[in-house]
Amino acid sequence: MTTSDLVGLRIKTVRRQRGLSQAQLAHPELSDSYVSLIESGKRTPTPAVLELLAQKLDCSLSYLVNGVTAEQMEDIELGLGYARLALENGEVSEARTRFAELLANNNLTGLTRLRQDTEFGLALATEAAGELDEAISILNRLREEELTPERHIEIAIALCRAYRESDKLTEAVEVGERILGGAVRPTWSDLLVELGSTLLAAHLFRGDLLRARQFAAELLNAADLLGTPRSTVAACWNAAVVAHTTGHYDESLSFAERALAVQSETGQPRNLARMRKTFASLYLRIRPGEAEEARQMLLRAEQELAQSSASTVDQARCRLELARAELVLGNPERSVSAARSGADMLPVAARFMEAESHLLLSRAFGALGDGRQAEAELNEVRDWLTPLPDSRRVAATWYAAAETMEQLGDEDASVEAYRRALSCAGL
Repeated sequence: MTTSDLVGLRIKTVRRQRGLSQAQLAHPELSDSYVSLIESGKRTPTPAVLELLAQKLDCSLSYLVNGVTAEQMEDIELGLGYARLALENGEVSEARTRFAELLANNNLTGLTRLRQDTEFGLALATEAAGELDEAISILNRLREEELTPERHIEIAIALCRAYRESDKLTEAVEVGERILGGAVRPTWSDLLVELGSTLLAAHLFRGDLLRARQFAAELLNAADLLGTPRSTVAACWNAAVVAHTTGHYDESLSFAERALAVQSETGQPRNLARMRKTFASLYLRIRPGEAEEARQMLLRAEQELAQSSASTVDQARCRLELARAELVLGNPERSVSAARSGADMLPVAARFMEAESHLLLSRAFGALGDGRQAEAELNEVRDWLTPLPDSRRVAATWYAAAETMEQLGDEDASVEAYRRALSCAGL
């Protein structure tokens, strides 16, 4: 049924409940034939006529338009606000429950905008819980609906990110390029820069460094033109990662420092914690002699992530970086503890990060002199990496695993891992 059909049906239902004829409802302002056309869905009443009919029928305008009373609408909006607040505060399970309860409310069925808001919230909460496949399913279902331009981009950002974290890099790129890769690119906005930054990371993970470098420069130019904190953080954040990957280390820290400074001024706890984690990770790799400072930043980021709407993937990534810092600092036992706790938080879909966690564990056990356990962890690395499609980061992890195998004296396994690394890199 169309919106006009539904509005007409509600008017007809309430009129009959009130014991009124069409002529009685119409008199004196309207004609009974006009009321008949409205009730049959053949005419769409103006806002002024709807307000008049609501007064005559002694019901709320909200009910005629949406099928719910003003009180029911207020309850729905309040429930949605509580669900969003729970997600922002890191109460992911509570948020998912609240979003799901709202969607089960029949009163939400005819409220398209609020239902889409609720489904999008559920998708974000599901992603935050680490259930990436389910989040992708919700987002793809939403993407097929008629959406506002802003919501369409927000869904694309979340979907691109979820595909990327699931190591489905081809799908991640397709989502971003569908909006940004056309012959005529839409005018840049904060949301489009964020989408571009998410897409940029997918290009980087796939190993398309030239495209990543060019796109990073384009996003930085767009952010400079917009001059907004949101676009500046998104562009500088990912430009820092690209610069590090391509060997421009001072530039990398400069971009990351700028993004962190701007993010610190604008709030948004989740993104501030994620940016701090990124900065600490880059700092650890570029200045390993100052690993303790990086460790302190990671500990702070860990606390902030736990108190925000950050996903379990974000929190796990921070734990794994802590494990890396502890290893650099010569604390292999702490490294094992951090890596294990990070691995325990990972969803099954995050196969690449599982491989990374076992590689860290192998190196930590090697530092402890436990060769048997180190080898067992390397076997896990093989198991998690083998099904993954070729990409730059998969090649890098095979190479790191080969180095570790060589250090443990397993030359045959090391040669095979080097071969896999070359194959993933297209060599």
